[in-house]
Amino acid sequence: MKIDIVTIFPEFFDTFLKTSIIKRAIEDGLVEIELHQLRDYSHNKHKKIDDTPYGGGAGMLMAFPPFYDVIHQLKRENTKVIMLSPQGKLFNQKTATELSLSKHLILLCGHYEGIDARVEELIDLEISIGDYILTGGEIPAMIISDAVIRLIPEVIHQDSAEQDSLQNGWLKYPQYTKPEEYKGFKVPEVLVSGNHQLIDQWRTKQQIKKTLNKRPDLVNQIEKTEKEVQLLKEFNKNKK
Repeated sequence: MKIDIVTIFPEFFDTFLKTSIIKRAIEDGLVEIELHQLRDYSHNKHKKIDDTPYGGGAGMLMAFPPFYDVIHQLKRENTKVIMLSPQGKLFNQKTATELSLSKHLILLCGHYEGIDARVEELIDLEISIGDYILTGGEIPAMIISDAVIRLIPEVIHQDSAEQDSLQNGWLKYPQYTKPEEYKGFKVPEVLVSGNHQLIDQWRTKQQIKKTLNKRPDLVNQIEKTEKEVQLLKEFNKNKK
């Protein structure tokens, strides 16, 4: 996969690209990430990329021509152009999974009061990471890149990715490690029983219970198995 990130602050990504799993994915040739300084595409001799909005209003707006030029230079046949914006579709694990199948992503990082609206005619997707405002699109670009890259085969163990919270809709079951007991706090007996069938049953029940308790808003969005539907009915019945 190739990810091109268009930004006026490429230095923002220095640590992100040189740390942990992202660093290894780049070194192993599983992903290529290239940063592009938007000011290099400015039509202004001072490399200015913003101006006052037509019709008046507070602040400055990022200009259309630099984005037009950089998109047309970078875009190829299988490219998805993504603008990061609080007005976009909320980013979730389903979208991350879909994007992980792409061969080429271009991420546009906005600033100031946003980007000239004509850019919307050049993009494939507008994404928001949440209903709040940040100073720029660099942090969202890192979040989306991180979420997508870890789903690329061989970046992390496939079993780990498949069992993550939200990957199948549910939150992940509780997990424990050694010691088995510490100051009266014990690991559930079923997990040290050695009975993998009972452990699987316990984990299925726990992920449903945890989702109901922590994120009940997710339940109706999940495509459930017959077993999960039955367990959900039992949990709801016991609540009454």
